Amino acid sequence: MNVEDEIYSIVDENDRIIGQASRKHIHQNKLLHRSVHILVFNSRKELFLQKRALCKDENPGLWDTSSAGHVDAGESYDDCAHRELWEELHLKAALKPSMKISACQATYGEHVRVYTCVTDDAIQINPDEISEGAFFDLGQIQEKMSINPAQFTSSFKLLFNRTLVKENILINENKSAEKTQ
Repeated sequence: MNVEDEIYSIVDENDRIIGQASRKHIHQNKLLHRSVHILVFNSRKELFLQKRALCKDENPGLWDTSSAGHVDAGESYDDCAHRELWEELHLKAALKPSMKISACQATYGEHVRVYTCVTDDAIQINPDEISEGAFFDLGQIQEKMSINPAQFTSSFKLLFNRTLVKENILINENKSAEKTQ
């Protein structure tokens, strides 16, 4: 899709809609807008990460959340999350709102709503959006990020550091408890 055809809501620092413009105009002028990120876990508590396609205008070739995208003008966060999950991973799943991150430099001026889901359904990546993807243990992700943080988007690093590290501690505690039983 042409960046002039994509129309997003412009929002203020409190995520209130104050107008709308093309993606290109919003990004060129660093205006606040909205996006969603979806974290897809499997029943083994592994997280699916996508590597962004090299043709993407933002963060090409970097590892990112399972699915993500901009909220179109007139679209709700929830509707966008379901749309992006289908467009990028060909999944329909029950999404659970996880948290909201206010617009900041790490999110490129996007107010972000984060959703999670657990599914063992087959993932079919959209090659126009994603070059590859795989499920990873949270400890593996944490190790990869500590070795080479430049391989990950700033948004994913922020999300991971805010929430997933805490979950990883719980997972590791559970694994330790299972080993001692």
